[in-house]
Amino acid sequence: MSSADFRLVSDWNLAAPPELVWEALMRPAEWPTWWPAVTRAEVIAAGDPSGVGSCLQFEWKTALPYRLAFEVLTTRVEPLALIEGEARGALVGTGRWLLTPTRSGTRLRYDWTVRVTAPGLRLVAPIARKAFVWNHGIVMRQGEAGLARWLARR
Repeated sequence: MSSADFRLVSDWNLAAPPELVWEALMRPAEWPTWWPAVTRAEVIAAGDPSGVGSCLQFEWKTALPYRLAFEVLTTRVEPLALIEGEARGALVGTGRWLLTPTRSGTRLRYDWTVRVTAPGLRLVAPIARKAFVWNHGIVMRQGEAGLARWLARR
């Protein structure tokens, strides 16, 4: 694993049934309405009825002074359980959402295994690794809080 490779795991505990969490995840073009770090989520291709083959262009604003832009191609969907996609652009790799019902709602786990490919970020990755991990944590906590608010209004 090079200094530009990252494996990041986030666990969200949401007080909503998996069906509502799934609905939010399957509408990524709407993520900017509840996830502050997502400044753009544009559908490039719709994919099949399950969502496989859909392609989105994302732009993210981070806690650090940079933005990231990358595409995600949905490669696998298991309704109410899993969404997997391949990223390409400033980041290249695999992201996987896993939903698990709990007594109080839904556990949502995100596994993100990526390589930084943006030239400037790749150059500083060896010395900025801890800052990148910290930054990812902030972005994900913002997403969890935003999704929890969105779900509470449902």
